[in-house]
Amino acid sequence: MCGIIGYNGNLQAPGLLIEGLERLEYRGYDSAGIAVKDTKTSSFHVIKTVGKVAELKNRLPELDGISSTCGIGHTRWATHGGVCEVNAHPHTFGRVVLLHNGIIENHRELVEKFGLKGKLKTQTDTEIAAAVFDAYYQGNPKEAIRKAVKEFIGTYAFCIMFVEEDEAEASTDEIYAIRSVSPLVATLCDDGAFISSDITALIKYTNKYFVVPENHIVTLGKNTMTIEDMRGHKFTPEYLTVNWDISAAQKGGYKHYMMKEIMEQPDVIAATIHGRISDGLPSLANDNVPDDIFKGLHSIQIVACGTAMHAGMVFKAMIEPILRVPVTVNIASEYRYQDPIVDEHTLVIAISQSGETIDTLEALRLSKRYGATTLAVVNVQGSSIARESDYVVYTYAGPEIAVASTKAYTVQIATLYLIGCRIALANKKMTQKAAKQFIRNLEQVSAHIKSILDNQEPIKKATKYLKKATDAFFIGRGNDYALSLEGSLKLKEISYIHAEAYAAGELKHGTIALITEGVPVIAVATQRTVFSKTISNIREVNARGAYVILIMEEQTVVDKDLCKIKLTIPETEDVFSVFPTSAILQLIAYYSADARGLDVDMPRNLAKSVTVE
Repeated sequence: MCGIIGYNGNLQAPGLLIEGLERLEYRGYDSAGIAVKDTKTSSFHVIKTVGKVAELKNRLPELDGISSTCGIGHTRWATHGGVCEVNAHPHTFGRVVLLHNGIIENHRELVEKFGLKGKLKTQTDTEIAAAVFDAYYQGNPKEAIRKAVKEFIGTYAFCIMFVEEDEAEASTDEIYAIRSVSPLVATLCDDGAFISSDITALIKYTNKYFVVPENHIVTLGKNTMTIEDMRGHKFTPEYLTVNWDISAAQKGGYKHYMMKEIMEQPDVIAATIHGRISDGLPSLANDNVPDDIFKGLHSIQIVACGTAMHAGMVFKAMIEPILRVPVTVNIASEYRYQDPIVDEHTLVIAISQSGETIDTLEALRLSKRYGATTLAVVNVQGSSIARESDYVVYTYAGPEIAVASTKAYTVQIATLYLIGCRIALANKKMTQKAAKQFIRNLEQVSAHIKSILDNQEPIKKATKYLKKATDAFFIGRGNDYALSLEGSLKLKEISYIHAEAYAAGELKHGTIALITEGVPVIAVATQRTVFSKTISNIREVNARGAYVILIMEEQTVVDKDLCKIKLTIPETEDVFSVFPTSAILQLIAYYSADARGLDVDMPRNLAKSVTVE
């Protein structure tokens, strides 16, 4: 959940590291810091600060006069110890300078084992890790790393530099890196050797990269790079190619990344589905996903977190009535502690934007041990979940920088719909004629979303009331309930308005006690099969003074006094209404947060890629 960058080459490191951290800031922005090696004196200089990378950038003049082509940088998302400059990375202990993403779970035991009481300056597990590396360092960095990591229980991605205390001895000129679970990618290009937690920091210099294998030591020399396993055997990495350029990771004239990414949805959905349609039918042939894995299923289990889990709920509502087998949507962080019912007749679908979500990764690993077939739906090529799943279908959302997911969510749903249609065909639960009509409807969703994005003013006006609210409720039935959960999450995470979502029929079973005069209720009523029931529930909150914002199909007629504001979507089949409705809910959250003067892209306490449990 932190941003990491390391560089060793010909370019000046301080500015390069800062620029890389700016692109990684969505991964963590409590504090930031860099450590660079002075080319002339071989001494190390560390600057770090609380807050955004911009604060660190303001301190760059402290390095004026220093020539450095080697260094490491970090943006922090606090886990151990408060947000303060002393706890910011990089950390130093003895002859070690390092930074870290992950959690060392046995840090207390290590304090006792290595006699560190009274010697630590911070409250972080990272400084303890630095002390362990220092304890094992006897002039051989790789040997120290091999011994030290055996002491750690937990997850980590380390970038490490070693310093000689004796000025007569030169400090090492290399950067060393090693990881377990926590992500790292690396590349060697004309400008030097790079390592990072995310390709977005490297894309300015190259579109080629490789995923650092777990428990391998990467050595970044000056324009050189070597990888070896824990026994010292050399490893030749497989390079991957990024299919987008640096402009895709920039704002492109928009005020916020989130708005840019909302606006990109029609294009990225089209890009994701069009290459997977053959003769009007869904095809996963290019993904090397055979129909055989879909046959004879007793159950389908979704494992995901947050927004990805909500995408799974939409998929469940779509596929379960067709396939007539149980589909369970599981919170990945709870999954492996519930002794799940999984066997060789289970298909487990893991959904993750980053492909590095640790709870989802661990749930995937557990299901494989139980014998399930696993299928990943991820956005990042070569990510951990993609590599460990039996099969993978990539979404083509491109980089998503805003912490609150938008385009990744709708592309996940579109991808799951393709998969669902293919499953139904493989099991003869859908005729080819019905499947072709399903695909034609799916191909229209980009236009439906675009119709919402081209007419945002009514949505923006609706948020004038919301921006002053302290609480809000979302209600809906069926797929509208799944959308309500996602809409509620979006609103609360970027506007800080306390928001809750409820199945509309459940209101009378307790929650309606919270509906008072003027409380905003966003009512989603796009499902024709339960429309009249939802309208009855809206009347219940209306009678208690709620300020109702109603989302419904444009052709539907309701009483004028049913709501204060009505927002409409194009007429479509129930399962496809989720796409334009999602765009409305995203814009409600965006404009509410922006009207409150908040940092839409980097909401407090949140990070984009959750790589710690």
